Amino acid sequence: MKIEDQPTISIVTANHNSARFIDETIKSVQAQSFSDWEMIIIDDNSSDEGIQIIEGYIKKDPRIKLLKNESNLGPAKTRNKGLEIAQGRYICFLDSDDLWYENFLETSLSHLQENSVGFVFSSYDRKNEDFTKDNGTFYVPERVSYNDLLKTCPISCLTAMYDTKLTGKVYMPDVLKRQDFGLWLCILKKVPYAYGINQPMAIYRMRENSVSRNKLHAAKYQWIIYRDVEKLNLLKSCVSLVQWAYFGFKKYY
Repeated sequence: MKIEDQPTISIVTANHNSARFIDETIKSVQAQSFSDWEMIIIDDNSSDEGIQIIEGYIKKDPRIKLLKNESNLGPAKTRNKGLEIAQGRYICFLDSDDLWYENFLETSLSHLQENSVGFVFSSYDRKNEDFTKDNGTFYVPERVSYNDLLKTCPISCLTAMYDTKLTGKVYMPDVLKRQDFGLWLCILKKVPYAYGINQPMAIYRMRENSVSRNKLHAAKYQWIIYRDVEKLNLLKSCVSLVQWAYFGFKKYY
């Protein structure tokens, strides 16, 4: 039974020097057709005016909360601070430069509840930084397992939602990059599949300095997940990395 003053969904948003984008991001949450949520924004020691923008929204909307890191902790520790205080049964993430379409929460929640599954994700549209170029839609598969995910990760941080009643509250591994990938692998040890929703329900802003687009840099952290977090043997790690590189090239190019 839901406790009356607790939200159904907790949204965890890491913010670092995203004053250019955070306004649009918050507005996309406020525009959701499902309104029983809390948005926990954790600022990772930003040096721009983003905090002032966020505080302006907090004054008008009590569903929005702000935590401030005294020093730069990186995305994993920052998001985990939000997860620690999250009160919702359902957890999802939205980075401070991405957007949801208005039916994202409602549709994701319906898929979890109606199908009695613990983990869903959806397709999304891709645009450049200022939304002047459409980079196409990434369509997700019907479902993925742990072993599928080792080969290629179709789950984006901005479209994933999991049910803590079925998985427990799962945290991101403390690695500098690819921590969301590590989280999905952890969840898929608790439930057999993550289920894809074919309908695009978010906009991913493809920023020029994004690690996800710098494959050589990202490969280092992919390897760390395989070897240090998942403890895969050398052969399985090598095979998985080659598969990840191949599918990653197809995904972005």
